[in-house]
Amino acid sequence: MESRLREVIAGFEKPSWNGVRLKAIQQLVDFLFQKIKSNEISKLNFICTHNSRRSQFAQIWGETLADYFDLPIECYSGGVEVTEFNIRAVKALEQDGFLISKNGFSNPLYSLRTSPESKPYVAFSKCYDDPSNPQTGFAAIMTCDHADVNCPFIFGADIRIPLHYEDPKLFDGSAEEAEKYSERSHQIGAELFFCFKEVKAQLI
Repeated sequence: MESRLREVIAGFEKPSWNGVRLKAIQQLVDFLFQKIKSNEISKLNFICTHNSRRSQFAQIWGETLADYFDLPIECYSGGVEVTEFNIRAVKALEQDGFLISKNGFSNPLYSLRTSPESKPYVAFSKCYDDPSNPQTGFAAIMTCDHADVNCPFIFGADIRIPLHYEDPKLFDGSAEEAEKYSERSHQIGAELFFCFKEVKAQLI
């Protein structure tokens, strides 16, 4: 893993969860723990409206941290409609040390690596029920309130967990743009870090 990426992960601070958010976090921890204890792979599908920012952050950090903690967790993402992995979100991850390559121009496919030798995490915008995503036995993690309201039922999900994040899109074109994208990326990374850390501790 690249040294910059290790520094970012080491700098994650434990979130201060309120009651509602803590309930969602505990649901996620319980889902992961029960699947792994049953010798199953835990599958998480992070869902937001456009699958361009928050759900992509969650998928990439989820995959990275599953490898970091050596947990049998697979992470996916999807949306209500197809757009593309927003370039501002891509840049935020690149600044954190991910090695990123791009293939294509319209809804390009991105490959993200934690080191030159590591396996690639593949990211592109897609609907939540895309064939590349799990169709049954997964947790649907709703990362935005709009998708949560407009997708009242996610077929095939074992559980639906509302874990909403503020959209960094609100700051597009502003002087705070880069800061807010990094802030959101790190918030999502930190929450997943401590979820996965708790699961790892329970398995010992």
